[in-house]
Order: sequence, then C-alpha cells, then structure tokens
Amino acid sequence: MKAHLTRRYLFSASHRLHSEQMSAEENRSTYGKCNNPHGHGHNYMLEVTVSGHVDETKGMICNLVDLDAFVEREVLSRYDHENLNMLEDFELAVPTTENLCIQIYEILKRNFKFAHLEKVRLEETMMNSFEYAGGSEVRH
Repeated sequence: MKAHLTRRYLFSASHRLHSEQMSAEENRSTYGKCNNPHGHGHNYMLEVTVSGHVDETKGMICNLVDLDAFVEREVLSRYDHENLNMLEDFELAVPTTENLCIQIYEILKRNFKFAHLEKVRLEETMMNSFEYAGGSEVRH
C-alpha cells in the first residue's frame, strides 16, 4: 500500500528582495516594501511530503525520528535565524521564497534515503505559500 506523509517544520529567516541585474527603481517597483535596504523576516513553515509503501512490520512509510534529524541537519540548521542574502546559496539568486523552496527541495533530494521525496511546500505568510516537486533550477 502506497501512502503519503507530510511533516511540518518551522524556522525563521530574513531576506531582502533585490536583484543586481535591475536598477534601484526596477527593484523598488518589482519588490516594493520587500526591497527595504534593511531587509525583513519571516517565520517560515516548511512541509516535506514523502511517499512510499507502509512497512507491514513498523506500520510507517519512514521513521519520523530519522526524517526529523535529517531535515534539522540539512535544512533547518542551514537557514534558521539567518539572513538569506548572506548565504552562498543565494550569492547569484534573489532569495525569494520560490527560490528558497527550490533550494530546500534540491538539498533534500541529494541525500534523501527515507522514502520517495514528493515535494516541499514553504509557507512565507498566511497568504503566500510555494510548492516545488523538482524539474528545474533556481532562477536568477
């Protein structure tokens, strides 16, 4: 029996939406208040969805303790309480939540051995969330 499991994680990070390829006016008109030179922060809610067959003995798709430790080590410790603009991950890309969502998926996909990684969903605010299930690169 194939099933899906979605696990939620919380982290906080700051960013400034600003592209070096655009003028100051283009940045202001594109990103509005999110282009504030001092940046701004979010309390992100990350959802990681995996799928697989339910192990008949254990009754689970994957061990949640192992999954939680992996996400903590690979994602949360990397981004929690960080300024995304200062990280190598966003040296060439604008740290939009769309790009952050893609980065997180790609980080998880590289060493994921627990089940099939279906997608990640990243909620930036009550009104904005983004999903990514693979298939393209971070855009600049």
